[in-house]
Amino acid sequence: MIIEQIYTGCLAQGAYYIESNGEVAIIDPLREVQDYLDRAENNNAKINYIFETHFHADFVSGHVTLAEKTGAKIVYGPTAKTNFESIIAKDNQVFKVGAITITVLHTPGHTMESSCYLLKDENGKDEALFSGDTLFLGDVGRPDLAQKSNVTEKDLAGFLFDSLRNRVMLLADDVIVYPAHGAGSACGKNLSKETIGTIGNQKETNYALRADMTKEEFVKEVTDGLLPPPAYFPLNVKLNKEGYQSIEDVIKNSAKPLSVKDFEAIANETDVVILDVRHQSEFVKGFIPQSIFIGIDGGFAPWVGALIKDITQPILLVTPEGREEDTITRLSRVGFDNVLGYLKGTFAAWKKAGKELDTLNSIAADVLEEKIKDKVPVFDVRKPGEYLSEHVKVAESTPLDFLNNYSAEFPKKGNFYVHCAGGYRSVIAASILKSRGFHNVIDVAGGYEAIKITTIERTTAVSLSTLK
Repeated sequence: MIIEQIYTGCLAQGAYYIESNGEVAIIDPLREVQDYLDRAENNNAKINYIFETHFHADFVSGHVTLAEKTGAKIVYGPTAKTNFESIIAKDNQVFKVGAITITVLHTPGHTMESSCYLLKDENGKDEALFSGDTLFLGDVGRPDLAQKSNVTEKDLAGFLFDSLRNRVMLLADDVIVYPAHGAGSACGKNLSKETIGTIGNQKETNYALRADMTKEEFVKEVTDGLLPPPAYFPLNVKLNKEGYQSIEDVIKNSAKPLSVKDFEAIANETDVVILDVRHQSEFVKGFIPQSIFIGIDGGFAPWVGALIKDITQPILLVTPEGREEDTITRLSRVGFDNVLGYLKGTFAAWKKAGKELDTLNSIAADVLEEKIKDKVPVFDVRKPGEYLSEHVKVAESTPLDFLNNYSAEFPKKGNFYVHCAGGYRSVIAASILKSRGFHNVIDVAGGYEAIKITTIERTTAVSLSTLK
C-alpha cells in the first residue's frame, strides 16, 4: 500500500495518491493532473477513483480533467449534485482499491455534502482518515460557506459538532489524519503548520475536539472571529460543480508572448488588470503605471482571488523570465483563466523601449521611527489576529484581504505609511492604492519584523471585536 500526500504550499492544500495492488485512488486533486498520471504510469498502476471530500471553494479541483484522461469514477458524499457524471455515494458506502477499502463517512458541517474517507488496510484495520475540510490539525472547517440561504453558519456549526462527535472522534487514537489544508488556508481560522497527525493527538490539542465541550460552546467558538470568505470562493464552487476547461487549453490560450507595442495596445484598449508578479524588491524600483503587484513567490493564488474578485477579469502579466507558464498555472488553480498574454522580455523590455515607468516610495523602519514623531498616519495590513497579537501603537488595522472596505480611511493628502509582517503584503496594498490614485502611500520595507528592532512604541491586547 502506498499513501502519498502531495502538498501545494501556495494553496496550503493536500492532495492524496493512494495505491494498492496496481489500483489507484486520488483524493482532492489539483487542477493540473499530470503528476498523478505520471505516478500511476511509473508504478504500472491504474487510477480507478477520484474522491472529492466536498465542493472546494478555495481552488479548482482536477477531478473533471483526471476523469476524462483516465476513465476513473468521480465520487462525492451524500447530497452532492454535479453537472458531470459522478457517483454520489451513500453514507458508509465502501469502495475497494486493490487490497484496501475506502469507506465514505458523511460529515456535514463545513458544507452539507462534506465527507471524510476512512481507509482500512489489507487486514481491515482502520489506517487513515482523509478528513477534507471537516477536521484540520488544530482546527475544523469554517461553517459559513453554505450555498443555500436557508442554512445558517450556526446550523452548519451544529452539524459539524455532531459529525465530529459521532463519526470522527469515535475512531481509534492511532488513526492517521490527512487533512485537505494546513496553515495559510482561508478554510479555517487557526490551522497547524503540520500536515499529518493522528486522531489521538487532535483529541488532546484541537480546541474543537474538547471532550467536555457542549454544542453551544462549540458553535460559539467555531463561529467567533470568522472573517468574511474571499469573494472568489463561490465562483470556484461553481466551477467544481459544473466543470471547467482543461489546464492544457488554458495555457494554450493564455501563454502568448506580447511585444511592448502589443502589450501596451491591449492595456489601453481593454479593461484589463496588469499583474506584476516579480519580487517586491524589484517592483518598488520600477513598474508599468497602473499595474498591481502580487508576487509569484508568496501566497500568490489566494491573494489574487481575494483582491481581483472576478475570475473572468482580463489579465496581462509581467513575470520573471521563465515563470510565465508557472504563473498562468497558478492563476488557473483558483479559476482565473482569462489571461490575455505576458510581456515578452519581461519588465526589462518595457524599460528598454523607453516607456513610462512608475515607482513605489519605500522607507526603512528606522525612518518610520522618525516620521512617527510627527504623528504620521500608519496602517497595518496584516490579518486582525496578527494585529491583535502586537502592533505599532499608532497604527490602524486595515487587513489586506478587505482593503476595499477601508478606502475612505486612507488620506488623500499628506503621506501615509503601510506595513505588513515582512514586506510582501504591504507592497501589494501600496500598489493597489497607488493604482487608485493614492500617490501619497509609502511602504515600510521589512514590515513588522523590521519595526520590532526599532524603538517605535508597540502595544497588545486589543479585542478583535473592536476591529472593523
